[in-house]
Amino acid sequence: MKSYTAPLTTLQCKKLRDLLKAQDFEFVEKPYTQFSARKGKLSVSVYEKGPKVLIQGKDTRDFIEFHLEPEVLGVAAMGYEEIHDPQMFSPHFGIDESGKGDYFGPLVIAGVFTDHEVTKQLMKAGIMDSKKVNSAAKIRQLAEVIRSTPGVEFYIMTLAPQRYNETYQQFGNLNKMLAWGHASVIEKLLQLVPDCPRTLSDQFAKPFVLQKALAAKKLKITLDQRTGGESDIAVAAASILARERFVEWMDKTSVAGGVTLPLGASASVISAAKQVIQKHGNEALGKVVKLHFKTTQQVIGDLI
Repeated sequence: MKSYTAPLTTLQCKKLRDLLKAQDFEFVEKPYTQFSARKGKLSVSVYEKGPKVLIQGKDTRDFIEFHLEPEVLGVAAMGYEEIHDPQMFSPHFGIDESGKGDYFGPLVIAGVFTDHEVTKQLMKAGIMDSKKVNSAAKIRQLAEVIRSTPGVEFYIMTLAPQRYNETYQQFGNLNKMLAWGHASVIEKLLQLVPDCPRTLSDQFAKPFVLQKALAAKKLKITLDQRTGGESDIAVAAASILARERFVEWMDKTSVAGGVTLPLGASASVISAAKQVIQKHGNEALGKVVKLHFKTTQQVIGDLI
């Protein structure tokens, strides 16, 4: 493990700062942090937003196990994951998506099968929730690790914008469409691992929405849903594979269309959407964006 993040309370931030001072860490200036310090190849940063701690470097695991957990967090989880969360090590599917909140680009839903041995290998390789990974290169590296791990099975569904827009019109509701997508990925995974007993999805709506989608496909599998599902290695792996596919689509389409497609739904997104229309015409917009977003009215309204 070379990277780790965790939320902190105000008191825990103070305890950590005192701990770093006592251990002769060198404090350095870093944007958006309460404080940041380093010692050798280990860096510790506490970000204002959250607040949360980011620990990086060769000695990350030892620092967490012998200092952060016992002296700051007051828990002992590192190395005890199998005791605290035994279900994570049992055979199951993990499902997650990428692109749901981005105006440009596809909706990608991925599913990964893991068991005891696969989970241990992915943990050792540093697989984590994709939202904790800031580099596209790192996402690709972790995705390759997942694909090459013996025993892993996976399936990725990509709804490119044109198909996404058509599918959204059929459902008229994002959560219902997401549930259909999750159920479709689970259906494909069951073809790869028919005896898998359980599936876990990061919860995006009330539980009955996904339960109903599975029932419509007559899929018989125990369904678990929880917020923060990416703490499970299978769900984290699915988030990595989904993000890689999303980033890949964005990069290729940006080059092909001659317009850099930004993430999210900010002012830069509106500007890029206008550029797409100016270069390729009004009809091109539906090929690169999710039209039901309110952003569409901002883009088209300014051009009328």
